[in-house]
Amino acid sequence: MLSLTVHLKTVAHLRGRGDRIAKVTFRGLPFYSRVVENCEEVAQFNEMFRWPIASQLDGNEMLEIQIYNYSKVFSNRLVGTFCMVLQNVAEEGHLELTDTLIDENNTSIKTSVTLEIKYQPMNGSMGSWSEGQFLDIPDDQDGVFTFETDSLLSGQSRGSGTSPGRSLHGSIPTFRKAGKGVFLAMKLGKIRSSKEDHRKEDEPAILDMEDLDRKAIRLAGTLDPDTVSLASVTAVTTNVSNKRSKPDIKMEPSSGRPVDYQISITVIEARQLIGLNMDPVVCVEIGDDKKYTSMKESTNCPYYNEYFVFDFHVPPDVMFDKIIKLSVIHSKNLLRSGTLVGNFKMDVGTVYSQPEHQFYHKWAILSDPDDITASCKGYIKCDIAVVSKGDNIKTPHKANETDEDDIEGNLLLPEGIPAERQWARFYVKIYRAEGLPKMNTSIMANVKKAFIGENRDLVDPYVQVQFAGQKGKTSVQKSSYEPIWNEQVIFTELFPPLCKRLKVQIRDSDKVNDVAIGSYFIDLRKISNDGDKGFLPTMGPAWVNMYGSTRQYSLIDEHQDLNDGLGEGVSFRARLLLSVAVEILDTTSPEIIGSTEIQVEGVSNISESATGKMEEFFLFGSFLEATMIDRKIGDKPITFEITIGNYGNQIDGVSKPSAGKKKKKDGENEEEESELIQNSSEDEADEDAELVSVSSTPLMKPVITDRNYFHLPYFEKKPCVYIKSWWQDQRRRLYNSNMMDKIADKLEEGLNDVQEIIKTEKAFPERRLRGVVEELSIGCSRFVTLANKDLNQPGRTKLDRERLKSCMREMDNMGQQSRLIRTQVKKNTVRDKLKLVQNFLQRLRFLADEPQHSIPDVFVWMMSNNKRIAYARIPSKDILYSTVDEETGKDCGKVKAVFLKLPGKKGFGPAGWTVQAKLELYLWLGLNKQRKEFLSGLPNGFEEIKAAKSGSGPHFAPPVSLVYNMKQVFQLRAHMYQARSLFAADSSGLSDPFARVFFSTHSQVTEILSETLCPTWDQLLVFDDVELFGEASELRDDPPIIVVEIYDQDTVGKAEFIGRTFAKPTIKMCDEHYGPPRFPPQLEYYQIYRGNSTAGELLAAFELLQIPFDVEEIRRALIAVHNFAVPHIKIGQGGRADLPPLEQPTDSERGPILPVPLGIRPVLSRYRIEVLFWGLRDLKRINLAQVDRPRVDIECAGRGVQSVLIQNYKKNPNFSTLVKWFEVDLPENELLHPPLNIRVVDCRAFGRYTLVGSHAVSSLRRFIYSAPDKTSNNWATAAKLMNGYLVLTNGGSQHRSSPSLSSRTFSRPAGDISISMDSEPSVRKMDTVVKLDAMSDAVVKVDMTEEEDDKERKKKKKKKKGGVEEEEETDGSVLDWWSKYFASIETMKETLRAQEAAQAEAEEREDLEIAAEAAGSKLKEKSKDKKSSKDRKKGQAANSLEKQPVKAKVDELVVFNKELETEFGMFEDWLHTFNLYRGKAGDDDEHAFDDDRIVGRFKGSLCMYKVPLSEEITKEAGFDPNMGMFQSIPHNDPIHVLVRVYVVRATELHPADINGKADPYVVIKLGKSEVKDKENYISKQLNPVFGKSFDIEATFPMESMLTVSVYDWDLVGTDDLIGETKIDLENRFYSKFRATCGISSQYSVHGYNIWRDPLKPSQILAKLCKESKIDAPQYGPGGKVKVANRIFTAPTEMEDENGLKKQTEEHLALAVLNHWEEIPRVGCKLVPEHVETRPLLNPDKPGIEQGRIEMWVDMFPMDMPAPGPALDISPRKPKRYELRVVIWNTDEVILEDDDYFTGEKSSDIFVRGWLKGHQEDKQDTDVHYHSLTGEGNFNWRFVFPFDYLMAEEKIVISKKESMFSWDETEYKIPPRLTLQVWDADHFSADDFLGAIELDLNRFPRGAKTAKQCTLAMIQNEHELPTISIFKQKRVKGWWPFAARDENDEMELTGKVEAELHLVTAEEAEKSPVGLGRNEPDPLEKPNRPDTSFMWFLSPLKSIRYFIWHNYRWLILKVLALMLLLLMLGLFLYSVPGYLVKKMLGA
Repeated sequence: MLSLTVHLKTVAHLRGRGDRIAKVTFRGLPFYSRVVENCEEVAQFNEMFRWPIASQLDGNEMLEIQIYNYSKVFSNRLVGTFCMVLQNVAEEGHLELTDTLIDENNTSIKTSVTLEIKYQPMNGSMGSWSEGQFLDIPDDQDGVFTFETDSLLSGQSRGSGTSPGRSLHGSIPTFRKAGKGVFLAMKLGKIRSSKEDHRKEDEPAILDMEDLDRKAIRLAGTLDPDTVSLASVTAVTTNVSNKRSKPDIKMEPSSGRPVDYQISITVIEARQLIGLNMDPVVCVEIGDDKKYTSMKESTNCPYYNEYFVFDFHVPPDVMFDKIIKLSVIHSKNLLRSGTLVGNFKMDVGTVYSQPEHQFYHKWAILSDPDDITASCKGYIKCDIAVVSKGDNIKTPHKANETDEDDIEGNLLLPEGIPAERQWARFYVKIYRAEGLPKMNTSIMANVKKAFIGENRDLVDPYVQVQFAGQKGKTSVQKSSYEPIWNEQVIFTELFPPLCKRLKVQIRDSDKVNDVAIGSYFIDLRKISNDGDKGFLPTMGPAWVNMYGSTRQYSLIDEHQDLNDGLGEGVSFRARLLLSVAVEILDTTSPEIIGSTEIQVEGVSNISESATGKMEEFFLFGSFLEATMIDRKIGDKPITFEITIGNYGNQIDGVSKPSAGKKKKKDGENEEEESELIQNSSEDEADEDAELVSVSSTPLMKPVITDRNYFHLPYFEKKPCVYIKSWWQDQRRRLYNSNMMDKIADKLEEGLNDVQEIIKTEKAFPERRLRGVVEELSIGCSRFVTLANKDLNQPGRTKLDRERLKSCMREMDNMGQQSRLIRTQVKKNTVRDKLKLVQNFLQRLRFLADEPQHSIPDVFVWMMSNNKRIAYARIPSKDILYSTVDEETGKDCGKVKAVFLKLPGKKGFGPAGWTVQAKLELYLWLGLNKQRKEFLSGLPNGFEEIKAAKSGSGPHFAPPVSLVYNMKQVFQLRAHMYQARSLFAADSSGLSDPFARVFFSTHSQVTEILSETLCPTWDQLLVFDDVELFGEASELRDDPPIIVVEIYDQDTVGKAEFIGRTFAKPTIKMCDEHYGPPRFPPQLEYYQIYRGNSTAGELLAAFELLQIPFDVEEIRRALIAVHNFAVPHIKIGQGGRADLPPLEQPTDSERGPILPVPLGIRPVLSRYRIEVLFWGLRDLKRINLAQVDRPRVDIECAGRGVQSVLIQNYKKNPNFSTLVKWFEVDLPENELLHPPLNIRVVDCRAFGRYTLVGSHAVSSLRRFIYSAPDKTSNNWATAAKLMNGYLVLTNGGSQHRSSPSLSSRTFSRPAGDISISMDSEPSVRKMDTVVKLDAMSDAVVKVDMTEEEDDKERKKKKKKKKGGVEEEEETDGSVLDWWSKYFASIETMKETLRAQEAAQAEAEEREDLEIAAEAAGSKLKEKSKDKKSSKDRKKGQAANSLEKQPVKAKVDELVVFNKELETEFGMFEDWLHTFNLYRGKAGDDDEHAFDDDRIVGRFKGSLCMYKVPLSEEITKEAGFDPNMGMFQSIPHNDPIHVLVRVYVVRATELHPADINGKADPYVVIKLGKSEVKDKENYISKQLNPVFGKSFDIEATFPMESMLTVSVYDWDLVGTDDLIGETKIDLENRFYSKFRATCGISSQYSVHGYNIWRDPLKPSQILAKLCKESKIDAPQYGPGGKVKVANRIFTAPTEMEDENGLKKQTEEHLALAVLNHWEEIPRVGCKLVPEHVETRPLLNPDKPGIEQGRIEMWVDMFPMDMPAPGPALDISPRKPKRYELRVVIWNTDEVILEDDDYFTGEKSSDIFVRGWLKGHQEDKQDTDVHYHSLTGEGNFNWRFVFPFDYLMAEEKIVISKKESMFSWDETEYKIPPRLTLQVWDADHFSADDFLGAIELDLNRFPRGAKTAKQCTLAMIQNEHELPTISIFKQKRVKGWWPFAARDENDEMELTGKVEAELHLVTAEEAEKSPVGLGRNEPDPLEKPNRPDTSFMWFLSPLKSIRYFIWHNYRWLILKVLALMLLLLMLGLFLYSVPGYLVKKMLGA
């Protein structure tokens, strides 16, 4: 017998203590030893390893032994290696030796190994196996047949049959009939191992380490209960195994289900719009919905502040692909649509992925889609928020908007996108498609065929591409299943685009309507990379696969949505060859086309090989089990079909191409498509001939399992399928993504474990996290080595190369970072680092998603009656084979539990939760060349049955079925202990649950427990004779999963499904000992899922025990093997003796139900549970009858207590007896505590009871009481109060500015501690008082003394130059409540900013640390971008702090930007509220639906503690035994209270009217009383300021729920509810946080800060001391007070109304109250004076905020002194001002007109001015005609009256919106003065020349002279000092006018000298002025040159000017000449006469 045996005895001289494992390798076949646990010096292995070998042992061969320190969590650490050349052994055949090991550096270490080696050579030189030689019957002493064990882990067996050298663990050995075939596998193994040896030389230890890790982890799952995590998801998945893959527990497809979304957009204003004097409107468009703002007239910077809300109910994918488009339209009106100025596009997904799902106050850049060469067209400032159900958006607090004028710094762009985006062309090339389905009926086709005689393809496809809101289409290819387009669609869009996905859709053109055939989404983030070494989007040319509905053609396709890309496709539709490229445009080049219209043009064809070489792939599948088949289909025979692409699809797969289109596949034989159809002849041809695929299993009739499910009887015989298909060979892509997925899976599993360890508070989560990170870094470096096999295969695209580079970079980077993080994981940083590592996980998943598919996914369909019933879709990469282990898909060659589901929408809701069928399926996909590996992963012990065709078929023709002759018999024990927090399935709000356990083909049911959500079954289900096929050792590592389904029993009809979970049993083989560490198994929690949502947890344990056989039988069996008969052994009766005994049912009542045995059920101890019964509230009617006499029943673990009856619920809903208790036995382990059930029943007449509602307290931990330790003199020990709000631990007090109430830390030192409140005693005195002992660290607060404070302030003032920013002294009379409110909001904002800055700094520090450590430049790039944004944040914070002028000292209150109760732990410090539920739970998303089921609330509390309680407590003074732990609790008799509700304002209300506004008013309800403030509604306002207080008298407990609602007033019809908020006043009233009336920071008796409480601070303090049983405060001299050994100091004087000072102790008392949390033991933070912000909710739109309301509530008991009048918080009335603007002169105004006569340039100048918002009140000066130099003189006065709110810096305008408006609407807008200069024209419209807009709060100071006035004054506004007219009152100077020229550049168009004078209304009355130059106080006429007048009024004057002025010399010359000529003429005229006269006789 040729074999080598190694006996590994011991390993000695090991260091330290630990678990060891050994690995022995010979000829590349490694064996692992078992793990030797917890050994110190010596590890006793004592194991035999045997290699049967097929060739003689060569003297040069090596044996290698490696010893590892085994770790359950981390990868194992190599201790040392022993290598030995087997020369001696080959010669002598036997050798014993002890030798030392060597470590990694080849140096010898102390550790030594002792072993013995035997070699049995054959007598001949080589020989064949003799019949049965290996199976000589061993003659062991006890005669039991054994093999040497090879450990629990199988070696790497190849082929089929039993694996060599495996232990058979007592299974029935039945071998093949042909003796010589038994170890045929070994020959393969030999060939294989040489390959492996060869591989080891290249890449050291690739496989082994990985394997070892995996096996080690698996061992971990079996060895130590600690490592098995609690949540079932991990429990199923932690045992990573090599034969089975893990099932996915969530059944329902999540995508495709519609969800509610609300998108709110506020358009605030626009700036720098390009265009002259425009009337802009903003259009907001989302998808197809459009909304418009109002129109603003003649302005380039309109201010809108309008709020729009869009509601959607669509699936997430659809939502996130919708485009938000903001466009500005110029002069739109009813008749014309207006011209587009510019627009901005972004998809909703981009907004949703922002932090908080929103952009706040950001500027969107407008660009013109028709002219891409132009630059920016302006900016719109807006807020965009996207809310889905359950998101709550934290709006940054808006009180008064500090202008975010820095446009560049606040652009509306996601982080990391450059501000200057460039235009780019996106080319989507569409080449061709294949495999399209039939899209028309064939009737028409047959008619056509009859007429024309040709057969047409029944589909007319074209491709449509959608991107950024635009659609492009290719041409239609008529009748073609394989259309060729070769066209490209070109989009022009800004880059990087803000739209993430491109949608490519093949559509079928049809006369009626086109339908989608299939869709594919290209995510641009996956095909590009924006880093420094990144690349532009590129893809392909590559084939993409489209999936959708099934391929049968029907007129109405019920799954049409799937073809549009919604939901998971259920069938292959087509594949499309496309490519994507992007080119950045140079917009300056002249030949560029300006518009963004889509272009479609042709492209050249590409070669076949461009997408990769065609390869033949082989897909093999074997169905090992088909169970849980839904009973609806159970009566007809069933078959399963597997398809990949169209291969294997028999019903509707192949559309025959029309004649002559047969394809040759790369020189292989023709694969006739028709052959796929005729697969009935399952024949085999010769070696090279084609295999005919067998794609479906034979029909088989199901057998019944139980009432719900059937199974198919696949017992010994397992059907197989195989399919050959041809695809481009692009496996490399899938391999890389597989490697990343595997790293990610491992990481996810590790992270789940860490979270579980943290959640269950086990020790050392940081160790596990370190291990996880270590694994990650190893995985990353492995990826880098493996992925770099850059084979230049054909078909590698640019994207492949770039992706590979970037993945390598990322992985390398991640590896470095994880190595660094590993060093930083400490106990206290676990949570932060966990977050960081979770980011890695998302990053990995993102990288692993391969955008260019190659092989389509595999579909498994269950068919019945030739109809498709249910399917599963398996990604092809998951089952793809590779020779390298890491690259193999995670389910390749593994048995996977697959659950089939219904297709499409049928799978939503309840139908989707029921399993249609559960398959145990084995799949393998790989190249046909690698086919010999395809069976290697199957459970061993089978025989292949080939197709029945004689002839010497090739020996690896795939089998049609497998027959298993190895069968193990087991007993499964399911210990079903309890379930908790189940889903309520009955109308009573409870369920009647029972559990059904499925294992293989068996199922059993627990008993039904009625009316509970937390059943404790305590039942053991025993499944006998469970037969599993395969080899024992394999089953031990890898049992099939157990499915547990929980149902609700209904009296009628069938049981209703509640949820399901999976588990893996712990397995005991018959030769193993039943004992620790693995047995008995521990109870574990398994998460129960119902669809995708959780539906409770199950506490259970499962064990699978092998049933042994008796010796005789085995003997016979072995003899039978020699005669080659297959034995069928029945189990002997004695077989059960070895199983651990079962207890008999102990409980006589429960009948034959077995309880969970003792070792498994938890250890119990005795607890006492005390219950405080306070009262019941808001009970709803039950079956129309009111609840009258309710009672509460409390039950826990079978014991319980009942409250007393409430005799009359209406009169008093409180209980008369407060405290009761009961004792109960509970598990020691707190995590296993059963839930406590609270039930309320109504006692009706005749002893009937009705259940009102119930509540299950799932975790009692927060009610466990642990006594304070009184022995230490220091209070620094933990005294946990019942719910742990007050945890006293050693430490200092916290700052009082943070009101959060996490466990505060206080201490009680020996000495006194003083805390100074204000500044009377100066600091020096203070020092003497502070005596701190070493133990404590109390914080001493010292304020500056008043005088110093003043000095500081004065100093600061002096510093300011020129008296510009000098603050006026805050005058007490000016201050009101609003000053205090706004000051507080400022403070809140500052703290928020500071927090943000601090956070940014911390992040940056971390980045830098990481960068420094990684030291590579790689990280630097990243941190740069990040830094800029962080710097910005820090900068903003710093600026805002610097900008703040010196603040006037205003007393502040606290503004909470959330509800008060969330700050103070819901005020449940001793009184808890439990919601009572009734009715069936809805099946919407998680918990949003529970509100409708609430039928009331129970108020009370619980306290539990182990029973005997220490004497200390009960002996304390004043201990009332009746009250138990609930001492000093107020009485619950009815009490009258005055409730005063202050409503400040509401923000961001949801619009209720069509015009996008609302008319809100407040309604307040408390009990029966209701206050409607309807007549004071606020017109058309979404941010109304109410400023009102309401007084209501109430009686607790009857009226304790306050509802504050905001309604919308309507003229007609009923008013609509906008939203409401509910406040439980009772909990506030009784809380020890004293929420009745907030304590202000200062005490004053008059003025705006008046003390509101009827009790003075000293009285409150005295009362608190008395209640908390501490000594009364002692007021000492010098402003000190001592309370509980603490000394506080504060001033002792105060002013009264008349300004007189008098002594008082109130400040001292208040100082203590404000620091009450520092008082040991009893102290807690008292509620300060505050304003809380509460979300408004509308019951019709659950979970989505409808706005917020700011308010607070004061409560005053009526038996106390009455409080003073309510504070006046009515809104500030705006103050009336008058702005007088005198326009003196203009200069350098550009000249527009040409003169008629002379062509000279001149302008007729006038100036126009108005205040923004008062456009109708615009005023013009007179015209300065004919200015030739641009100079104009006016002396003209404008007068603008306006109302102004000083505090908010806004002008208030009230006007009717339109002529139809019922009433005026109030607007608030910033005060801006606009001045424009115009050129007057008589016949045409006036020409606009330039404008300036001055913000009256901050505008540049005017220049002294016209020369100094430049454009820089408005362009560099930020740098220049600004002034405010409200402070300066009077300003004069020169300001520039500007306009934009053709190139959009600002140019100077003139200058104006103006004087601004601001007066109040009273002053204006006293000294009135006239408009223009009128009386009173007239201005003198301007001294204008004489040219400035109108020519047609005084033509002579004009002639004089025009002509005389310019041409007088010419005229004079002309006149002189004319005179001369005249004289000459006269002369000539008269000369002849005269001559004649002279001649004739003068």
